[in-house]
Amino acid sequence: MKKALIAMSGGVDSSVAAFLMQQMGYDCIGVTMKLFEKSHITEIQEKTCGSSQDAEDARLIAKRLGMPFYLFDFTDIFEEKVIKRFTNAYEHGWTPNPCIDCNRHLKFDQLFLRMQEMQLNTIVTGHYAQVVYDAPSGRYLLKKGADQSKDQSYVLYNLKQNQLAHIQFPIGKLPKTQVRKIAEQNGFVNAAKPDSQDICFIPDNDYAGFIERYTGKKSEPGNFLNTAGEVIGTHKGVIYYTIGQRRGLGISAPEPLYVCSISLKDNTVTLGYREDLYATGLTATDVNMISCETLPEPTAVEAKIRYRQPAQPATAWQSEDGCLHVKFQQPQRAITCGQAVVLYQGDTVVGGGTICNVHS
Repeated sequence: MKKALIAMSGGVDSSVAAFLMQQMGYDCIGVTMKLFEKSHITEIQEKTCGSSQDAEDARLIAKRLGMPFYLFDFTDIFEEKVIKRFTNAYEHGWTPNPCIDCNRHLKFDQLFLRMQEMQLNTIVTGHYAQVVYDAPSGRYLLKKGADQSKDQSYVLYNLKQNQLAHIQFPIGKLPKTQVRKIAEQNGFVNAAKPDSQDICFIPDNDYAGFIERYTGKKSEPGNFLNTAGEVIGTHKGVIYYTIGQRRGLGISAPEPLYVCSISLKDNTVTLGYREDLYATGLTATDVNMISCETLPEPTAVEAKIRYRQPAQPATAWQSEDGCLHVKFQQPQRAITCGQAVVLYQGDTVVGGGTICNVHS
């Protein structure tokens, strides 16, 4: 019998994914990852993933489906690959996406290894995305979820070919409404459970406060500059700011001011007006390509620079050093170092990387 490892978060999506795999004839084993200790966070809230209630919900669903259930302790790896990377990025003036790191290093590295050790056939998650094998190219393709409002392909661009060959996203072809309906019909305790929000280890959304508590270092105040390089005020520390930020600046001006750039070298934060946020290009490193091996020639794509932003027409190519270069047809607002740029052609993910430079 075909055997599947189901990554169960305690939410409705992964629960329905488990049910659907059973319907397809798979012998399923449910697993939940323990990712952090309570000492790392201020307060567990209902709408964050990773709470003890999530693990209990996952266990109850597994029991209802007659599946074995395990809790894997990945706290050390999560701290090294997600929390430390998150704090380090902010300390260097970048704005990271820890959900991408979690998917990359935990769900599809560590769980993938466990799947192989347990001699199972496939790893399954509740992501809204699709995996399709393309015979002409001989490559596995990552495609958007059918429910465009829930599509999660953006956070999965790091998947490798050998991983895609053993991954299934059974709810990828379904709308969220149908997923909840299946859960209700089967009496799942989490059928109406809200979707997780915010970063799981910072449920109060106070990034700067978390970083200062975690590192034990107080961020040093410095100068706010205008775009002419003139001092116009004092900031609280670079970790308190991100590109495009408007709120919490404490600077009076005739028009709203936004964070345009952050300089670690000078410990300055430059503020400008809305029009100063726009740029036409970027460079990305730590690149992973999916639909092709490389992108040596300028290629028409649509590019997303944030999870919820619609993909924008652009031209992309890789230089000999592997860096990814993207030139947009229209200037884009607040392109931010540390975030991911993900390339699409239609519903297919071409590849992506971490933004390291912005070009006006």
